Amino acid sequence: MNKKNLSERDICTKFITPALEKVGWDKLRQLREEVTFTAGKVIVRGTLTTRGAKKRADYILSYKPNIPIALIEAKDNNHSIGAGMQQGLEYAEHLDIPFIFSSNGDGFLFHDKFSGTEVELALNQFPSPEDLWERYRQAKGFTDGEEKIVTEDYFFGAQAKTPRYYQTVAVNRAIEAIAKGQDRVMVVMATGTGKTFVASQIIYRLWKSRAKKRILYLADRNILVDQTISNDFKHFGDKMVKVENRKVDKSYEVYLALYQAVSGTEEEKNIYKQFSPDFFDLIIVDECHRGSARADSAWREILEYYTSATQIGLTATPKETHDVSNIDYFGEPVYVYSLKQGIQDGFLAPYKVIRVALDKDLEGYRPEKGKHDKYGHEIEDREYNISDYDKRLVIEKRTEVVAAKITEYLRKTDRFAKTIVFCVDIDHAERMRQALVNQNFDLVAQNYKYIMRITGDNPEGKAELDNFIDVESKYPVIVTTSKLLTTGVDAQTCKLIVLDTNINSMTEFKQIIGRGTRIREDYGKLYFTIIDFRNATKLFADPDFDGEPEQVYVSPEDGDDVVPPGEGPDTGDGGGDDIPPGDDNGDSKPRKYYVNDVEVIVLNERVLYYDKDGKLITESLKSYTQKNIQNEFETMDDFLRRWNSADKKAAVIEELRELGILFEELQEEVGKDLDPFDLICHIVYDKKPLTRTERANNVRKKDYFAKFGEQAQAVLGALLDKYADDGIANIESMEVLKLEPFNQLGSPQKIIKLFGTKERYLEAVKELERELYA
Repeated sequence: MNKKNLSERDICTKFITPALEKVGWDKLRQLREEVTFTAGKVIVRGTLTTRGAKKRADYILSYKPNIPIALIEAKDNNHSIGAGMQQGLEYAEHLDIPFIFSSNGDGFLFHDKFSGTEVELALNQFPSPEDLWERYRQAKGFTDGEEKIVTEDYFFGAQAKTPRYYQTVAVNRAIEAIAKGQDRVMVVMATGTGKTFVASQIIYRLWKSRAKKRILYLADRNILVDQTISNDFKHFGDKMVKVENRKVDKSYEVYLALYQAVSGTEEEKNIYKQFSPDFFDLIIVDECHRGSARADSAWREILEYYTSATQIGLTATPKETHDVSNIDYFGEPVYVYSLKQGIQDGFLAPYKVIRVALDKDLEGYRPEKGKHDKYGHEIEDREYNISDYDKRLVIEKRTEVVAAKITEYLRKTDRFAKTIVFCVDIDHAERMRQALVNQNFDLVAQNYKYIMRITGDNPEGKAELDNFIDVESKYPVIVTTSKLLTTGVDAQTCKLIVLDTNINSMTEFKQIIGRGTRIREDYGKLYFTIIDFRNATKLFADPDFDGEPEQVYVSPEDGDDVVPPGEGPDTGDGGGDDIPPGDDNGDSKPRKYYVNDVEVIVLNERVLYYDKDGKLITESLKSYTQKNIQNEFETMDDFLRRWNSADKKAAVIEELRELGILFEELQEEVGKDLDPFDLICHIVYDKKPLTRTERANNVRKKDYFAKFGEQAQAVLGALLDKYADDGIANIESMEVLKLEPFNQLGSPQKIIKLFGTKERYLEAVKELERELYA
């Protein structure tokens, strides 16, 4: 057998897998081949979506299921033994795997991340599971007791979810930290990446190993606790109880509770003190950014009462302000899985942004002297701007314009796309509901629940929250809110987020964006849109938007003034400032002025796109394209050489897409149906473009077809028509011969015979391309 003639897969089957099995790697429980561990980034092209390449490891070896310790990258025998090492190291970084091997079937190159060394091994020298685990155990310094905890099995039930790679990393990192005695642990995971599932596996493994016998899970919203009980925690069954109605039963092992249900301002209401300080061994704090780390909060008192318990903080957005620090309390995160990484991996939905600029927002508004509002209050004479609108001054026609733009977008796309409109406060949310009802009266007449306000003070709206987040429920479609939906609400099919509120807190911004990041491919939800009326999306450009959590304190005047639920004046919705219209606040000035005779117009509307790294493109699309192309092809001659030398033009187009070139969006901006070749030549190198139809007609005028038979000419003519309609990529595919009108000329095999052989047919297509771009 000549190894040089074998494929990579043959090398795996004939040499690598047998070498692993020979030293005891179990194919059922320890050895997994061709493991795809990402979903492939969602790429949005206009209104269409496609998936990018998925990351796939040739082998992942686990000491026990979901405790991976080694990775192997294989190559065919025309490569060296170490040819796969760099790719293996990159994958191992994602997967948190310490031992990496590369092989071409002759042997292995072994990289140990603990020591940083590499050594070659013969095929028969691959280490056994016990050998590698012992190496791992010694590097980590586990005692027998610690090893018992970190090797405890995951929960594997009949309907148990298979952990994604990053969830496995998060669970294993937390378990190892706790096994080594760390009593304060923080895990940071972007909204929509499964924090409660991670929490359930951490709890299960610690509980089964008896390292932790009694557990308290704390959240700040009823819906979060109820979702957790019915979904990720359901396997705890009768061992689990929800603390409610201020009743205490000490016979359970897993307790779930609202902060508010176990604490209160009066001493007798603090039912958590009915448990002894050492009753719980483990406390999980969900959404810990919401105030648990605030030094003077009622929530913090609970954590300090159970100070002997191990405490884990879970959050998408660690909060670091002048008086709140998650890192100060829980310590540096043991693991961070960011929004950017989630989008790159294809587990989270990407977004596009539409910024709408209104004249009064950009220019400000100053009332004429002595002007009164609709309730007869004389309006204070000063300059009002976007930070005042709906908080101090209500311009009613502004609300109507915003509602009209939202409706216009939905009419163009999908009027039943689940939508959340974030408003300044409850009063603003109610006025926005009314304005949207008037814009959508036809659908409201069919079902009044088409648009609803869901805020903390409104039981009718809150009762519909479950229906809004239920993927099977049609209504409500549009909800207006202020703070109630900013965090924790699992709105999986939300396709549109509208920002008509001033957001100065990065924590709040990330939480709001998180309402749209979940993917539901089965419901056509692969990306979401943000319509921004207050320039809040400027925060995308902030390095803190998706950087590593840092312990940076912000002064109060910098605007991080989000008040945790239960600690501010508006305990229902966190919004505050919800005095009814026309009421005053005890002095001569009303809380808000309401004007209904000030016109508002849309000055401009701009669609912003994000680049290949997930950052918003803030420059013009043309400038962005010029910069990216010229970084790759300095001159037009460089570009033409690459284009003309390519066996398939579609490959060059795909390379350019990977550079971040947005062809569909460029076509829309240019306003012409241009070939990608002409788009680049025109936008980057300032050459006059030709449409695809013009290029096809130029070829027809030449005598190029004369050397082919009549039927072959008909095929080439049809290919030209196909190019004019659909572009170059389609005529390069053999699949085109199965479509109209080619199938009327015969089968693909018959059409190819018109040119003699398949090679001659493909050469004729290449000639046709050369003529098109001559």
